[in-house]
Amino acid sequence: MNNWLPLNPRLQKLRAKLLNDPYYRLQSGEEIQIAAKLGIRIDANQATVDDWLRLPGLSIHQARSLVELSHSGVKFYCIEDIAAALAIPAPRLEPLKPLLNFIYYDHESLESATHLVNPNTATVEKLAQIPFIDLSLAQAVVQNRQSSGPYRNLADFQRRLDLSGDAIAQLMYYLRF
Repeated sequence: MNNWLPLNPRLQKLRAKLLNDPYYRLQSGEEIQIAAKLGIRIDANQATVDDWLRLPGLSIHQARSLVELSHSGVKFYCIEDIAAALAIPAPRLEPLKPLLNFIYYDHESLESATHLVNPNTATVEKLAQIPFIDLSLAQAVVQNRQSSGPYRNLADFQRRLDLSGDAIAQLMYYLRF
């Protein structure tokens, strides 16, 4: 997987951005193809606003709309469903196809996913309601987030809060980034 990109410094720099910055917004069709080759995928039915904003051509309003629809129970089965939800022509979204996965979830899976807490937006009180998080850890989560920015993922969360593997193994079922 490491050798498929030529030694072009620009492409190597882009590869590093794509792999290390979960908020990097893709700029072109070429970047979409490279991201797809690197295995970057977005689950259309579980995507966050940040996930949608990685895709070129989507506005914050469109991203929020897609997330709101999926949280309300709308299921996206194909690129045409996304286009219909945004009231735009499907061919306009066709270049995004290599990055989108349309995974099907049963009702119970979607219900449990809606109970996950995002530590990047949750209050101390909300975090303290999660099993295995006491008030002091909840306060540390919020303080760290305010001083160092949002958590990128579970591994970043673990590293920044210096949590053990056992603690993360318990918490990973309650958090969503």
